Amino acid sequence: MLTSAPQFQSPASSALVVSRGEAGFASGGVRLLLRLEGVAAFAVAVALYAHAGFSWPIFELFFLAPDLAMLGYFAGPRAGAAVYNFVHTYTVALPLVLAGFLALPALTAAGLILIAHIGLDRAFGYGLKYSTAFGDTHLGRSGRRRDAR
Repeated sequence: MLTSAPQFQSPASSALVVSRGEAGFASGGVRLLLRLEGVAAFAVAVALYAHAGFSWPIFELFFLAPDLAMLGYFAGPRAGAAVYNFVHTYTVALPLVLAGFLALPALTAAGLILIAHIGLDRAFGYGLKYSTAFGDTHLGRSGRRRDAR
C-alpha cells in the first residue's frame, strides 16, 4: 500500500511549510515565494529599464503585448497553453536581454519589458497555464470558479 510523502513542518517559519495542496498547483508558502519572486523580477526589470534610459512610452506600448499570446487559445486549449507559456517564461526574456547587451540594445529593452510583464503577472497570481482550462495555472486557479454563480 502506497502512502503519501510526509509533510515537512518547519517550526522556524510556518509561511514556508510545504504541504500537500491541490494537485498540480503551488500552495501555501511556495505560492507566496513564487509571487514574491514575481515582485522582485518586476522591480529589477523596471529599475534596469530606467537605468538604461529606455523610452517609457515604448514600455507602456509593449507592456501588455505578451498577452496577445492568448490568441493561441483559438487553436484550442492545448495549443493556447503552449503558446502562452512559451511567451510567459524567462527562457524567452533572458536571452533577449543577453542578445541586447551583446548586439542590439532594443532587444534588451524588449527583454526587460517582458520580464516586467511576467513578474507582475506572477505577483498578481497569474501563472503558467495548464491545458485543462485557461484559469488553471501553476499558481492555482485564477478567475471565476466553474461552480461560482
